[in-house]
Amino acid sequence: MTMPAETDATSPKHLRDKYAIVGVGETTYTRGSGKTTRALGTWAVRNAIEDAGLKPSDVDGILSYQSRDSTFSTFIAGDLGIRPNFYMDVFGGGSSTEALVGMAMGLIEAGMCKVVVIFRAMNGFSQVRIGGTGARAVAPVSGDMLHSRAYGWQSAGQMFSLTFMRHMYDYGTRPEQVAAVKAIHSEHASNNPKAFYKQRFTVEDVLKSRIICKPLHLLDCCVETDNGTALVVTSAERARDCRHPRTLIRGVVGRCNKPRTDMHYQHGPISTVAGKYAREILWPNAGVGPEDVDITGSYDAFTFTTMLQLEDYGFCKKGDGGQYVSDGTIRLGGRRPNNTSGGHLCEGYTHGLNMVIENVRQLRHDADDSCPMGPDGKRRHTYDYREGGCRQVKKCEVSANMGWANPGTGSAMVMRNE
Repeated sequence: MTMPAETDATSPKHLRDKYAIVGVGETTYTRGSGKTTRALGTWAVRNAIEDAGLKPSDVDGILSYQSRDSTFSTFIAGDLGIRPNFYMDVFGGGSSTEALVGMAMGLIEAGMCKVVVIFRAMNGFSQVRIGGTGARAVAPVSGDMLHSRAYGWQSAGQMFSLTFMRHMYDYGTRPEQVAAVKAIHSEHASNNPKAFYKQRFTVEDVLKSRIICKPLHLLDCCVETDNGTALVVTSAERARDCRHPRTLIRGVVGRCNKPRTDMHYQHGPISTVAGKYAREILWPNAGVGPEDVDITGSYDAFTFTTMLQLEDYGFCKKGDGGQYVSDGTIRLGGRRPNNTSGGHLCEGYTHGLNMVIENVRQLRHDADDSCPMGPDGKRRHTYDYREGGCRQVKKCEVSANMGWANPGTGSAMVMRNE
């Protein structure tokens, strides 16, 4: 069998703009949800399907990710009346969102599904806490943990902070520069009615907060919350019949990693993260470069993870990340706003999915802020970014999301509007 002459199976642009995110959904971001992860997942998936203007019976694929802290996708499907032709629950957190979007595209491309929903449900404060306390604190020490615990690496902050310390050593990056990430994201969150933390913080507030592990202060670390989040992916053609203008997927890279994922400190440079490798896939696939991007969503488990990602994906020169995140570039009204919902540092912690939800809304020009609603039911954005006001980016046509599992593993996605 020969392929049609017009089929280009060798080019990385083969899937560009062929798929779209048509629905997004969330629960509230809270602590002490009083709900199971099954209830949270069902709530978020239902909201995403309704946002797309679809019915549960239209969905025939369901994907999720967890870290021994969630509910299997088949249970959510059964609760909502979804009969999957394909389902999968993958292990892992921060590098999963964009990777699963890529898998959803592949499932549809292969003819196995037509509409795929992706969700993450977690009681990240009241049950299994990412910081290493709660249910994780009583987990037996086995496998690779026998090595890492010997160095005092129990939590993500303890495991990742050495990368930041090495960046400080290599490039002279200062704690006050990355503290600006928290300050700026808190400004964005103050204009987000659903953010868990709406208080605006200053760089001084961050530096005065107590040290968690050198050089991380308490306010350098993300918030732990209970919540569910979900996305709906389908073909660009089918997306024409959905409720909102299409958010087209330009390119995806999923779970790209440095040569040693078991111990990323054994492969240098230590101050370089997986984005160095991922960008060689992302930008050719997307057909754009960093300078073409209007907004970014970078995984802010800590203030410095945002800096490292933006730097290694090419938004600034290597070593200039501290300057990039502190000079106003990533602020609403700046050249390239980042995490306009407040991200993990302020809105809520969802292992990356909420930053994709935010960028979809931004590309629709429908950020759910406090701007007045018009008679057509759409917000009349004022672009007044003072506290409690607007958070819609005025010029927003292309977005980039960067996921993070650890310094050695990452994922990313570029989207655009019509």
